[in-house]
Amino acid sequence: MATPKRVEVLGAPVDCVDLEGALAAIDTLIAGPEARAVVAVNPEKVIKAQSDPVLRRSLASAGLLIPDGIGVVYAVRLLRHERLERVPGAELMPAICARAALRGYPVFLFGASREVNEKASAVLAKEYPGLVIAGHHHGYVDDAAMPDLVAAINASGAQVLFVALGSPRQELWMEKYLPELRHVRVCQGVGGTFDVIAGRVRRAPLAFRRANLEWFYRLVTEPRRAIRQIVLPRFTYQVFREKLFG
Repeated sequence: MATPKRVEVLGAPVDCVDLEGALAAIDTLIAGPEARAVVAVNPEKVIKAQSDPVLRRSLASAGLLIPDGIGVVYAVRLLRHERLERVPGAELMPAICARAALRGYPVFLFGASREVNEKASAVLAKEYPGLVIAGHHHGYVDDAAMPDLVAAINASGAQVLFVALGSPRQELWMEKYLPELRHVRVCQGVGGTFDVIAGRVRRAPLAFRRANLEWFYRLVTEPRRAIRQIVLPRFTYQVFREKLFG
C-alpha cells in the first residue's frame, strides 16, 4: 500500500483518503517499526494550528491525518483539486476494530470515565467477535500515575491504542508518550467516540450525516459547541481568500 498523498490546507497537513484508504494505511502502519498517531483534521484544528506550534508539530509527525471535517474535505477539493472523502473518527474506530478482529490486532482503550470505558469495551467485544481487547483504562490518570499506565499498555501487547481524552489533550498525550510504547503501532485519538459506542451520546441521524450536516446537528443539540465552531467563518474566509488571491 502506497503512503496516502498528503497536502496542506491553510498550512495544516491532511491525507487524501477515504475510509478504505484510511484502513489500508492502518495496515501499513501496523507493519511499521514504531507507534504512529492517527489524528483527525477539521477546520477548528486547522485554525488553531496557525498559532499553536505544539499542535503543528503533532500534525506534522502523525502517521495518518484523516479528513474528519467536511469543511476540510471541501477546502482540499477546491484548493488542491484532490479526491478524498470525509472520514469521521467515530466511524474509523469501529472499522479499525472490525479489521483488528479479522487480523488479530490486539487493542487497548484509554480514556473517558470508568463507566463509559468499561461499557465501550464490552460493546466492542460483543459487536466484533474475535476482537482481542488486551486492556482498557479510564482517562482520569494524573501525571504521577502515567508511567504505570504506559507500563500496563506495554504489558498488554496491544498493537492498536485508542485514546479518548478530547482535543488537544489527546494529541499532546500521544506526542509525549508514543515513543515509550513498545508494541503499539497505531494510536488513534478518538475524542468522544467511547461515549457514542457506550450509548451515552447519540450521533446525528443518518439524514444529517448524508447531507454533511453532522456539525450543524451537534451545534443545535450541544449549544456550548458554538464557542468552538466560531472559527468556521474564519476558516471559510481564509479558504476563499487563498482561492481568489493565492
